Amino acid sequence: AAMALSGDLWAELPAERRIFCSVLLFSWAVYLWEAFLAHRQRRVYRTTTHVPQELGQIMDSETFEKSRLYQLDKSTFSFWSGLYSEVEGTMILLCGGIPFLWKVSGQISGHAGFGPEYEIVQSLVFLLLATLFSAMTGLPWSLYNTFVIEEKHGFNQQTLGFFFKDAIKKFVVTQCILLPVTSLLLYIIKIGGDYFFIYAWLFTLVVSLVLVTIYADYIAPLFDKFIPLPEGELKQQIEVMAKSIDFPLTKVYVVEGSKRSSHSNAYFYGFFKNKRIVLFDTLLEEYSALNKEPAEGEDGENEETKSKTKNKKQGCKNEEVLAVLGHELGHWKLGHTVKNIIISQMNSFLCFFLFAVLIGQKELFAAFGFYDTQPTLIGLMIIFQFIFSPYNEVLSFCLTVLSRRFEFQADAFAKELGKAKDLYSALIKLNKDNLGFPVSDWIFSMWHYSHPPLLERLQALKDAKQE
Repeated sequence: AAMALSGDLWAELPAERRIFCSVLLFSWAVYLWEAFLAHRQRRVYRTTTHVPQELGQIMDSETFEKSRLYQLDKSTFSFWSGLYSEVEGTMILLCGGIPFLWKVSGQISGHAGFGPEYEIVQSLVFLLLATLFSAMTGLPWSLYNTFVIEEKHGFNQQTLGFFFKDAIKKFVVTQCILLPVTSLLLYIIKIGGDYFFIYAWLFTLVVSLVLVTIYADYIAPLFDKFIPLPEGELKQQIEVMAKSIDFPLTKVYVVEGSKRSSHSNAYFYGFFKNKRIVLFDTLLEEYSALNKEPAEGEDGENEETKSKTKNKKQGCKNEEVLAVLGHELGHWKLGHTVKNIIISQMNSFLCFFLFAVLIGQKELFAAFGFYDTQPTLIGLMIIFQFIFSPYNEVLSFCLTVLSRRFEFQADAFAKELGKAKDLYSALIKLNKDNLGFPVSDWIFSMWHYSHPPLLERLQALKDAKQE
């Protein structure tokens, strides 16, 4: 009877109230599900205090304990920042934060001589204020993460000055890209007629391809120093391996990631016959700043870094670096990069098509406090962020499953290149350097891990090593 009554009450609610309540309920349902999974994983961190037998050969008890405490701290931090984020989002919706910010944006653009007919100008002011608000509320969490958690576990290499300079630079560069792209997108939607969704999709496709092309050459160097990998054995070996699988390599760079953090990585980028490989200095034993002794008489900051990282041999040997690259090039050779772009663009087209279907629904705008106006930017925000959230969750899970499959295939590719033994030792080293915890709750792992758990990857490689 109670269920029937609540069903009747729900049915009597106006459509906009039902939409608003559904969005809030779904948001909290996702948060609670994530919190439940994180709780299960934290229990693993708390209870697995000794190296499991199957990991005896891979991990010493000291590293195991370090990684356990690091992941426990990260998970606890994630719980509180996630709770704050959810409460903040709920309060913004309940207190009408979005229509309020839109009204303020209108007043600001009005003072600058742009009336209500200049919707795109008002939209850009709204976007600037919203991203500024987001940056300010996220700043304390980012500071705590970098200077308390990452610092405590020996990963942070930044000074406070570097952090703020970096944050301001990031904000400015983001605005320089976001504002012009958004204004053009809104203009295309306004003048595109019945088939605006096709033009809007094509525009976002072109923008994403341009950004991928220019990112590493023009945007990334604003934040980190990229230097060509010096001539030598490693460079020759990389070129030989690239040639053996017809990878059109043009340049190999080393990026000074160690100024920021001691986490390590490698990636490739570029289109068609112009591909570049980027190696983090922290990945390379020879280049890792953490392995170098500071010269006598250097400033105190170096002394501090030295004391923070002494006894820590970091990075991989050349053969292991080649094995890691064999894995990365496997993603290219097996078409994973192209498949990911195709999936992303098909999804983008579908979203724009559904947006075109839904944009005329006044109830959607009314649900979020827009009774008299239906601004295009607000429509994009409501539909893409709130209405599509159930679809986005399902898609995200499917892509995680697909990513794990791709990782196994890329490992198998490196194995075919004869790199199984070196990749095996490289994965262990990288896990140790990054303090990855090799034991995970099965549901947490299934939902979150885009890379398969370490033991599963090692097992697949071990079969090859023994052959």
